[in-house]
Amino acid sequence: MRSNLFSHVKRIVVKVGSGVISDCNGLNTAAIAQLTRDVESLLKRGYEVVLVSSGAVAAGKGDLGIVGRPRTIPLKQAAAAIGQSRIISIYEDAFRAHDRKVAQVLLTRDDLANRRRYLNARNTLMTLLDYGIIPIINENDTVVVDEIRFGDNDNLSAMVTNLLEANLLVILSDVDGLYDSDPRDNPEARLIHEVPRISAEIEAVAGDSGSDIGTGGMTTKIRAAKRASLYGVGTVIINGRKPGLLPRLLDGEDLGTYFLPARNRMAAKKHWIAFTKKPRGKLFIDDGAVTALTKNGKSLLPSGIEGVDGGFDRGDAVRLCSLDGEEFAKGVINYSLAELLRIMGKKSSEIEGILGYKYGDEIIHRDNLVLKNRAKETEAE
Repeated sequence: MRSNLFSHVKRIVVKVGSGVISDCNGLNTAAIAQLTRDVESLLKRGYEVVLVSSGAVAAGKGDLGIVGRPRTIPLKQAAAAIGQSRIISIYEDAFRAHDRKVAQVLLTRDDLANRRRYLNARNTLMTLLDYGIIPIINENDTVVVDEIRFGDNDNLSAMVTNLLEANLLVILSDVDGLYDSDPRDNPEARLIHEVPRISAEIEAVAGDSGSDIGTGGMTTKIRAAKRASLYGVGTVIINGRKPGLLPRLLDGEDLGTYFLPARNRMAAKKHWIAFTKKPRGKLFIDDGAVTALTKNGKSLLPSGIEGVDGGFDRGDAVRLCSLDGEEFAKGVINYSLAELLRIMGKKSSEIEGILGYKYGDEIIHRDNLVLKNRAKETEAE
């Protein structure tokens, strides 16, 4: 029984895969109605629930005569434009039967990569929860381009878990959880009930999606669980097609696959830098500065920078690389490219004399820097 593992849970992010609420013919309204009944049972117990729901493309592709996945981005965006209003309307009707209200929130990665917009999104979602409104979040497929894509809603659900400081991430899939081999090919495949640490071996057993209606496979779910784990949150993958599993899960039944949280969690801001904010350029750091950053916990000073690649502005994330090009960290920079080109290799005391002003002695402050092996160190503990 897992009841003691969930005793601290108050806020839950539930990711709903396309394969749970739709099929080759479009949305399955009966499946959505069952999902809302399961969510309602959690709400009655006092849990806060946020849905990250796929299904907009599946809901709209039929009107375009599309069978299977849309072949081009414009077709996917057109299907999403048709399907977004349809899916939220069905959710709205389903929750209204339980006297509940919902709100649709459409996000792009750009919304969460900008710290101010990230906090604005957080405040909006927190306000909805305070008023008892159920947020239903999806990627804004209608306008999104590759540069600002989350990639899949599994990834988005992990980011929302961090955004809202949720206590549990539940991924509803069309399978029972993670197996030690692909159950579609091996009838002897065994369900893995608990994963203490997401190792390379665990990642290796995850297969790709075989669905024509979703974009995420088990690999993306493992990746989402790993990101949630580093934030100190457990993740459960269960079969969303089976009714009643959500309340049974919170009752402590040993359902699906549970990925334990890392014991040494990553701070929320550093998690945001590591996984949400997209880097725009690279800095090449000399050996002494690499040692100071990786071994001694120091900030990055201009004297340690020997080269740059790409463009960036103040407040952007950049990759930090050794002189041989190996990336070892990511951080939020205090100076623009134009400014950095004038002060790199100099002492901090020279910055103001060169630029005529100074934002700080550090190019990247330690509080705004995440080492690449931080994730590995965290999961290994």
